[in-house]
Amino acid sequence: MEEIDFILDSTKESMNNSLLHLEKEFLNIRAGKASPAMLGGVKVDYYGAATPLSQVANINTPDARTITIAPWEKSMMQPIEKAIMIANLGFNPMNNGESIIISVPPLTEERRRDLVKQAKAEAEEAKIGVRNARKDANTEIKKLEKDGVSEDVCKSAEDEVQELTNSYIKKIDELLAHKEAEIMKV
Repeated sequence: MEEIDFILDSTKESMNNSLLHLEKEFLNIRAGKASPAMLGGVKVDYYGAATPLSQVANINTPDARTITIAPWEKSMMQPIEKAIMIANLGFNPMNNGESIIISVPPLTEERRRDLVKQAKAEAEEAKIGVRNARKDANTEIKKLEKDGVSEDVCKSAEDEVQELTNSYIKKIDELLAHKEAEIMKV
């Protein structure tokens, strides 16, 4: 029984990690409103090291369409602008000498559809992660059954793994529906 509890716990943890990863990926998919998370993947060349933008500057959103970046060192203005351009986020940074200002353009209908496709692809990746965790758990349970654990115990463990899988797939679908509504809202 201890082995089965361990398998169930590790399966749950693995499925939860897929869900957390999906939530993190959804933060990078913008939904029209400016957010510091949009620049989460931007790495700046800071004295030869690729450093996250948030570690070399303050990032703020004074309104729903603007992101301001205030570097802690004036010498970082050019590298930050360059890093934003290289990140290919569709932003055009403007340097006013003190800070970098990014105007977030409103999303077109076509761009919204592309973002929904991207969100669906991320959700599908998360579902694949959940299903892989289920497959691994069922393989481990089958091994235990071969090693002499009773068939009833193994069957109920497999049922529990399937219930976990169903609940995490449902959570993923709910997250996707919420993100889709957020993206399509004008």
